[in-house]
Amino acid sequence: MTVRSGRTVRDLRRENRTAVLQRLYFDGPLSRFSLGPATGLSSGSVSNVVSELMAEGLVEEAGSVDSVGGRPRTLLRVSPQSGHMIGIDVGETRVRIELFDLALTELARVEKPLATEGPRRVDRYDVDVVVRYLREGIAEVLERTGIPAQGLLGVGIGVPGIVAHSAAEGAIVHGQTIGWDAVPLERYLRESGLLPETVPYYVDNGAKTLGQAEMWFGAGRGAKSAAVVLFGSGVGACVVSADMGPGRAVEWGHLTVRVRGRRCRCGAQGCLEAYAGAEALLERWAEAGGRPPTGVDEETALTAMLAAAYPAEGAADETALEVLEETAEYLGAGFSDLINLFQPERILVGGWAGLQLGRRFLDSVRAHATAYSLRYPAAHVTVDLGTLGPDAVTVGAAILPLADFFARGGRPVETEQKEPNPAWQTNLQDRAAQ
Repeated sequence: MTVRSGRTVRDLRRENRTAVLQRLYFDGPLSRFSLGPATGLSSGSVSNVVSELMAEGLVEEAGSVDSVGGRPRTLLRVSPQSGHMIGIDVGETRVRIELFDLALTELARVEKPLATEGPRRVDRYDVDVVVRYLREGIAEVLERTGIPAQGLLGVGIGVPGIVAHSAAEGAIVHGQTIGWDAVPLERYLRESGLLPETVPYYVDNGAKTLGQAEMWFGAGRGAKSAAVVLFGSGVGACVVSADMGPGRAVEWGHLTVRVRGRRCRCGAQGCLEAYAGAEALLERWAEAGGRPPTGVDEETALTAMLAAAYPAEGAADETALEVLEETAEYLGAGFSDLINLFQPERILVGGWAGLQLGRRFLDSVRAHATAYSLRYPAAHVTVDLGTLGPDAVTVGAAILPLADFFARGGRPVETEQKEPNPAWQTNLQDRAAQ
């Protein structure tokens, strides 16, 4: 049966389940009485949906609250143990694999360090090695917790680069800066047979997963729109809105900020990433006569650079300080592009390098961003740090299967049934095929 809008009764039931689950998840515990105005559903619809969800084990009672002039009202919440997700960050110094319950409680974590030998970062991203780390890490977190693979809602993976999809290969990663040319990552993982076919993989850009995490649970909550910056060895960004839908990854790090400038690791010249990424920042310090520590990872080297530029006592390393101040201006110019193009309400800075650097010179970045931007959008944007810490990409990756689970009304993938086409549609398709 369909309704006038073209949606079927099945669609409406799924939307009602989604509305109740989302409100209980983000605002719960709530009573049935409170769910009505929170979701816009009638009391009868709320009662029917709650009964279904409780029978399926997705919703459980969570105490009670006194009501005015009546008996206490039972509070409801989404059951944390009713589902599990794996979130993965294919990062810059390590691959991090985490297993979460529905409340995003971390139940197990595995980290696989990426080799730092070699003059360029692409040496770290051997596809076979990364895929092996993913397979081993997924198997290890499942073994540690005793959670069966078939019980997973899915596995979310944040990666550097552009992610495309095809029916035959699934997710394909175009990671130009790390030497990945159309890598069919999802197919490689499927071929391992590690997870049942019913457990989906969700592969997406790491900045996009960070953006979703900050909008759902971090500094983006309540904003109508935001640009979330992932600042690590390189830089990327995601533009997100206040609704529950996914954001849009933008290759912000490869906007040209200087014609015929420094060579970027993508191969082009003058990209923002060639000046503002942590890798480029350390290289520029060395080129200017500084002495970055050798034999350590980038996080340690950047910490040393900050300590040199902003010492607790004694004279500052003027070379390090000058490079950092110039970097603040490049970042400000890059932020102005986000402001002028997308006019976000907030710009949020995340990633391990962004959180380290932001505490030192975010005020300077704000000033440069304002100077390079159009006055009106600049006056209506705030620039601040993300609040979910350097591990937020894995949380955002875990949200990918969770968001899809909500969109399906809390039903597993295998129970989704496709309704037959209307008779008129089948007849017209048959005529066209003749």
